[in-house]
Amino acid sequence: MNKNFIRIIPKLDIKNGNLIKGINLEGLRVLGDPFNFAQVYSEHGADEICYVDNVATLYGTNNLTKFVNQTAKNLRIPLCVGGGIRSIDDISMMLNAGADKVTINSAVTDDINFLKKAIKVFGSSTITVIVECIKIKNRYFISKSNGRDLVKKDPLDWCKKLEDIGAGELFITSVNHEGLKNGFDIPLIKKISKKAFIPIIAHGGAGNFEHISDVIRQTNISGISIASFFHYNYLNHFKKKKSNMIGNCNFLSTIENTSKKINLIKNLKTFLKKRKINVR
Repeated sequence: MNKNFIRIIPKLDIKNGNLIKGINLEGLRVLGDPFNFAQVYSEHGADEICYVDNVATLYGTNNLTKFVNQTAKNLRIPLCVGGGIRSIDDISMMLNAGADKVTINSAVTDDINFLKKAIKVFGSSTITVIVECIKIKNRYFISKSNGRDLVKKDPLDWCKKLEDIGAGELFITSVNHEGLKNGFDIPLIKKISKKAFIPIIAHGGAGNFEHISDVIRQTNISGISIASFFHYNYLNHFKKKKSNMIGNCNFLSTIENTSKKINLIKNLKTFLKKRKINVR
């Protein structure tokens, strides 16, 4: 198990200005204003925020600038931004808007030389590469475009190549587990993190504190990225206004409305500390 401090990183997927969430990167539902969620997560003890434009690559757009600028002004923690980043200018735009680093997937998968250029210009610590892992008939592949396009590359070989080129860290998403809240793909994450000498972030499967503790204890990761488990538990911090929301938001009216407001991140860190896991 990694003896360094484990980072707790809420991941906010954004579409048309709304925070969204799905299962296996599909079936997207609107949850609310991403800025509000990011601000509360920061206040409650998150170590970093990750913003990803869910459809930027699909539509060839990059629309996160206003969210990055607005969020960065109110955060005291690092902000990582991704989605639709395909050029050096795109990275510059995100960093100038207030991001501390960027995540890239499709552009690197399409052209590994882009990663080399980005590292040369901005340095390794600024570049995080997302590796989306899909398991099909007991074989693992990677994907791009937020799980839409399968790429016949082995994740372990791909991660090794990314590290050798100089990626600052790897953000490992298990597409099969993502959004289900039934636990992480520990065997996969263990294999990747065991061989890596750069930080590994695990994403996909957090449904309770035990799931998070298990993946930390059994692997050599540097951080946990959490979406559904945080988002759905924090909905009661905000008014569920459906006006101006575009997408599958009708289900919000079925969620129990209670005045109870929790600090799930603080409770998670207390839980982990009791299990001798280093968190801030």
